[in-house]
Amino acid sequence: MPCWCGSGKKYKQCHEDFDKKIRHYEIMGHPVPTHDMLKNREQVELIKKSAVINRACLDAVSEAIRPGMNTQEIDDIVYQTTTSMGGIPAPLNYENFPKSVCTSVNSQVCHGIPSKKVILKEGDIINVDCSTILDGYFSDSSRMFMIGEVSEEKQRLVRVTKECVQKGLEATRPWGFLGDMAEAVHKHAEANGYSVVREIGGHGVGLEFHEEPWVSYVSNAGEDMLIVPGMMFTIEPMVNMGRPGIYTDKKNNWEVYTKDGKPSAQWEIQLYVTEDGPEVICW
Repeated sequence: MPCWCGSGKKYKQCHEDFDKKIRHYEIMGHPVPTHDMLKNREQVELIKKSAVINRACLDAVSEAIRPGMNTQEIDDIVYQTTTSMGGIPAPLNYENFPKSVCTSVNSQVCHGIPSKKVILKEGDIINVDCSTILDGYFSDSSRMFMIGEVSEEKQRLVRVTKECVQKGLEATRPWGFLGDMAEAVHKHAEANGYSVVREIGGHGVGLEFHEEPWVSYVSNAGEDMLIVPGMMFTIEPMVNMGRPGIYTDKKNNWEVYTKDGKPSAQWEIQLYVTEDGPEVICW
């Protein structure tokens, strides 16, 4: 019988032992990934091509972003860069989202809608969350930008949030658990006096914009889904300077803010799990 992974090898010679190992964890009561959550090398190479465009968009934003710029200009850069390289902006018209990128400023946690009315000011921090489709394959990452002279308080939030992502990456390993990564993230945030948003997490990605599993950053080591080679997901904690509470703008049903009005930061990477550990696909 040929293996389900498409390798062309016989199942017994390819993934039989792999599946038995997963089944062992399932019997122990752990959530485990299904075969359709796993990417093969051919798919990964195509996803990497999408990621080249995604990174180019964020690089272009990095070169242009400045005080006095409006966030619609960021959207224009992302749209032009993506389409000129043969891609499609994944957010555009996704569940009626009206723009090509998310631009979340200061107390906006995520899903900020670009607008000519939102002018970046000296001292602002902004998350630019970019997602790209190329030939049906998806990439997704975000970066924080500090506008002009930014207070030490905000600089520290941005820096620690990036450290949280790195610590989560270091805790991600095949045959570990998503909770191992989550604990590394939230413990570092909390040790620095911050909180992590609970309601919004990361996700699988690659063949669709948002796939299973949903990825928490507030669970504990040994919890959540078993991590196995072939999985691809994002690490993208939203770290608040104040309390973790959030709310969504009722007018547009997209933009998410901190309840206490304090700043929030987020960095996002997309990774692929190999037998040797995680490979970062997009950043």
